[in-house]
Amino acid sequence: MYAITIPEPGGPETLVWTKVPDPVPGAGEVLVEVVAGAVNRADIMQRQGFYDPPPGASPHPGLECSGRITALGPGATGWAVGDEVCALLAGGGYAEQVAVPVGQLLPVPAGLDLKQAAALPEVVCTVWSNVFMVAHLRPGETLLVHGGSSGIGTMAIQLAKAVGAKVAVTAGTKEKLERCAELGADILINYREQDFVAELKRATDGAGADVILDNMGAKYLDRNVKALAVNGRLAIIGMQGGVKGELNIGALLGKRGAISATSLRARPPAEKAAIVAAVREHVWPLIEGGHVRPVVDREIPMPDAADAHRVVEASGHIGKVLLIAP
Repeated sequence: MYAITIPEPGGPETLVWTKVPDPVPGAGEVLVEVVAGAVNRADIMQRQGFYDPPPGASPHPGLECSGRITALGPGATGWAVGDEVCALLAGGGYAEQVAVPVGQLLPVPAGLDLKQAAALPEVVCTVWSNVFMVAHLRPGETLLVHGGSSGIGTMAIQLAKAVGAKVAVTAGTKEKLERCAELGADILINYREQDFVAELKRATDGAGADVILDNMGAKYLDRNVKALAVNGRLAIIGMQGGVKGELNIGALLGKRGAISATSLRARPPAEKAAIVAAVREHVWPLIEGGHVRPVVDREIPMPDAADAHRVVEASGHIGKVLLIAP
């Protein structure tokens, strides 16, 4: 088969579409013929040499895909050859084929085509596990989403609104904020021109956010704590703003706040399977009912993955950038 490889860390030009050995599904796995994959920030970090795949995972980038099952490994049950699926991956989505544990498979939701489904697994599992399973966002609470126009952000807005929460977002352009508003965001903050702490406090009568979904890490740590409501929960899922920050524990104590930090890729298969099962139970009905949809900015041929990385690195997109297999 062909796949995107990374012969050496570096810029987008280091991504090479080349022939590699075919994957073989192991025990409890299926082989998926990939129709589409999607670009995530983790893929960029892997390309740069900062985020290696977990032991035993495919060396090729790509944390989600959609396609058709072509073979079943030993002990793989619940699925059949020919089933159309989307999948959460530890790696290998930028390829013509990928082996996937059955616990990380999802059916293509009714109403979506097979390519669109590639935009779902990573973002839906990330948002549901962090905002709802860990931070326990409840109806009537306020969620602040940093990077509201990203793949994660566009999904977080829709899911939070679907459960009856109020949503604040940060984004860097008027166009991106307008798109967030179309998806249901209530409070729009241009982080280039406005102080998100002050704007959030003003819009919530001084209360702040009950839950914050943060992709920045160190850069926003102090201000995120200031933006929390009493009993607020800060969920950190990214490090775009650095890895080391100073935490004012007194301020956190004063808020009776909590901070969680998780990554999805390195979780054990059993934990991923539990998240996927929760997503299928709670989120798939919302998608099939038309309440939540993936936001796809553009489709790029998979051999041209370098172009897709340039778009995502430049933040020149809203929602997801898909890679379409030849």
